[in-house]
Amino acid sequence: MRTHWRRQVSITAVALAFLALGLSGVPASAQSQSTVRINEVESSGGSPGDWIELVNTGTSAVDISQWVVKDNDDSHSYKIAKNTSLAAGAFLALDVESSFGLGSSDSARLFTSDGSTLVDSYTWTDHASTTYGRCPDGTGAFTTTLAPTKGAPNSCAGSGGGGSQPTHGAWPGGSAVTIADASNVFGENLSGLSFESPSVLWAVDNGPSKLYRLVPNGATWKPDTTGGWSSGKALHYPGGSGDPDSEGVVTTPDGMFVSTERDNSHDSTSKPEILRFDATSTASSLNATGEWNLTSDLPSVDANSGLEGVSWIPDSFLTAHGFRDQHTGAAYNPANYANHGTGLYFAGLEANGTVYAYALNLTSGAYTRVATIASGFPAVMDLEFEPATGHLWAACDDTCQGQTATLDINAQGQFALTATYDRPSGMANYNNEGFAIAPQSTCTGGHKPVVWSDDANDGGHALRAGTLNCTP
Repeated sequence: MRTHWRRQVSITAVALAFLALGLSGVPASAQSQSTVRINEVESSGGSPGDWIELVNTGTSAVDISQWVVKDNDDSHSYKIAKNTSLAAGAFLALDVESSFGLGSSDSARLFTSDGSTLVDSYTWTDHASTTYGRCPDGTGAFTTTLAPTKGAPNSCAGSGGGGSQPTHGAWPGGSAVTIADASNVFGENLSGLSFESPSVLWAVDNGPSKLYRLVPNGATWKPDTTGGWSSGKALHYPGGSGDPDSEGVVTTPDGMFVSTERDNSHDSTSKPEILRFDATSTASSLNATGEWNLTSDLPSVDANSGLEGVSWIPDSFLTAHGFRDQHTGAAYNPANYANHGTGLYFAGLEANGTVYAYALNLTSGAYTRVATIASGFPAVMDLEFEPATGHLWAACDDTCQGQTATLDINAQGQFALTATYDRPSGMANYNNEGFAIAPQSTCTGGHKPVVWSDDANDGGHALRAGTLNCTP
């Protein structure tokens, strides 16, 4: 009895000692409980300034309303807005420079809403050449990333398909590039491209908004002279209003889809959307038959830095290759998304070079983001899915010296950067905003055609053609 009483006193004394420490100013910690982590830090040269990115590594959403971010100075504080929830697997970039700047030797610290319960932290002694980020996302150690990926999975060395290091090389096709249109047919602003078949190539003009149906003209392409397509068809929002700044286009079994940055009638306001059109219509202009406004789901961006590219990947490919749904935290199951058609839509944001995958409800304007993908580029101008290889190609313009990149589903079920390629040596550094790969059936001598569209119409020409290796 006496020994037992002394043990109780000892345990109680220890408990009181820890309690006293907690009350004496030593901060409590929620690191072992929370699934929210600091994932990436931009301390120099960010857009629009310094930012700190969070990720939720758990399987359910976390309410982070009024949580607090600080640097190494307790008087520097950034409070997250009310009613903010971070979904499972989601990323959230916080533009902290509105409250404080991050130094070359500094810290990023995340606290719960009481401002003293530490959730996560990271300290560095010099600015990163790119950013500091966890590899892998949310769970790995911090390292210098390959490129900033604000609001998206980190670009990490060794994060390519199958765990291999992404490669960089010469254009995987012919070096020669030829002019592919007659002189001054399109003028400036020709943007996205998409092959429907070997003999039909679709193109969009971003201002004034037009959709072109192009057909072969010997070794070049010209507007179809039938069906009212001779000068292209003007595009409008549902009901016939506005002039959507049409940047990307993709033809799918579920219709023709166009990605936009804004309404040119109100060109100072960002309006990133995906629109659907009936390209079989005989009308002289086309009103959208579907509209998905993604503004609330995407980072706030400049009016002219929105959705540049759009592509489509069938459900059959995604499920066969183990694609992981970041929204559910499990393998992608098409049955989870009613009325979404037969595949997912991948949209490229110019402002941050990130690709966002969506399940679009084709009977309403509803949508669900299924994945967020780092392209490895600071900007994305077009996207193209190549069924023969399974590559999702991302194209950058003269901002990146005309490079393209391939993204492939890795062992974790995520699209990751596998390679970047220089533009063909026979092509100058044009402002190419469109990129399309001809179907595999066009292969001749081991090569198939590819087409680029030059938004600046350099030399009076907007289209140029080259070749890509056919070998998967």
